[in-house]
Amino acid sequence: MSILELKNVHAGYGSAQSRTEVLKGIDLRVEDGELLAVLGFSGTGKTTLISLLAGLKAPDKGEVFFKDAPVTGPGPERGVAFQSYALMPWLTVEDNIGLAVGAVHAKASRAERKALTEKYMGMVGLTHARDRRPAELSGGMRQRVSVARALAMQPEVLLLDEPLSALDALTRAKLQDEFAEIRAETDATMVLITNDVDEAIFLADRIVPLNPDGTLGPDYRVALPRPRNRVALNHDETYHRLRGDITKYLMEAGEMRKARVTVASFCRMWCRSSPSKHRQTRRCRRPT
Repeated sequence: MSILELKNVHAGYGSAQSRTEVLKGIDLRVEDGELLAVLGFSGTGKTTLISLLAGLKAPDKGEVFFKDAPVTGPGPERGVAFQSYALMPWLTVEDNIGLAVGAVHAKASRAERKALTEKYMGMVGLTHARDRRPAELSGGMRQRVSVARALAMQPEVLLLDEPLSALDALTRAKLQDEFAEIRAETDATMVLITNDVDEAIFLADRIVPLNPDGTLGPDYRVALPRPRNRVALNHDETYHRLRGDITKYLMEAGEMRKARVTVASFCRMWCRSSPSKHRQTRRCRRPT
């Protein structure tokens, strides 16, 4: 059963001549309980996609549904952790997480809210840093606070917009392990936006590439048992075959993007040198 769905969604920015189309004709179903990774290059509209799912942006055409009901704005059933942390700088780790707990559990007793804050703080390994403020934290620790706040909202779907892309490799691997553990504990539905093929394979049940032209590529099912171990994956033929297939697809999509830019650049030069030929040819089109 799908919990989130996009039907023929188009989205862009600007108007008339200055308009930029970002997403085109997106049809996407997120199944209840799955971890879906959306994989693509920078500038392909991944953040726009997550904003549509979160209800932070309305589609220009098409519809977004949560449990078959149209999405008309953000809601607590869809928690979001963006690449930028957006923490309250004057609050401690404990207070930042407690703020989210209090928003959802306002009627709970102080002791109950405290216990929930402890739970989510411990889930991301930050109990030892409870009294630190964001300026005193590393990038990885700040991202953990952001994820803990999203989890504390107890959403039915957790939307993760490149939450690990700005981190060093060691911290990124550690947090990937924590995401896998959180998924095992909560069995929550997750949508992970990432530009890392290995991260997508390590965490996801299904991977969908987002093409440079704003369309979606084919589904790739990740038929690897859980829990997943990086050392074991290095010797797994299924992993290497899947990694190769996805990498090849992304490289071809990238070459298509370069080809479009090359043709567009050539056309602009040719048109300037020969306006009459520009009027006669159908090859010289405005790049999309």
